[in-house]
Amino acid sequence: MFYKTLIQDHIRVPPKLFNKPVKEALLEQIKTLYDGFISKDVGVVIDVLSIESVSEGIIVPGDGAAYYESTFLLLTFKPELQEVVNGQIKDMADFGAFITLGPIEGMVHISQTMDDFVSFSKDKVLMGKESKKTLKIGDKCRARIIAVSYKDITNPKFGVTMRQKGLGRFEWIKEDFAPKKGDGK
Repeated sequence: MFYKTLIQDHIRVPPKLFNKPVKEALLEQIKTLYDGFISKDVGVVIDVLSIESVSEGIIVPGDGAAYYESTFLLLTFKPELQEVVNGQIKDMADFGAFITLGPIEGMVHISQTMDDFVSFSKDKVLMGKESKKTLKIGDKCRARIIAVSYKDITNPKFGVTMRQKGLGRFEWIKEDFAPKKGDGK
């Protein structure tokens, strides 16, 4: 889920930025500090939306930089358990598929790709034995987040499933909800 997150922090502005207006220098420093920042509480920082307030600057002796207590608004992406997300298959492996979910990547284990026996071919395609459904690089999909791990904060892990009705490759979803022959619709 995307969020607007209000953050308050002391931002260091080095002397080389003193020639710029305060808010411009602060924005540059906040972007440097927070772009791509990942945390369990905030998620993944996408962008700095605005600076809401700035206190008077304080110059610390011996440092020469100015410090400003600032409140700013960030655009963040924080996946939640059971959240349904859209993505695109980025890569395949014999154990499953990697799916791009906005600014992050998730993994769909082969057992979670479809409700069928699934095999992996050497041309990087997953195929269902009974359903003949296929999943390949570039396919647009809908998935549900079933695991979130920030154990390694520099590389959080997200597990997803596509086995439920209404999930999977977009073409499968259309088939799931299309009227069946002979049901009078």
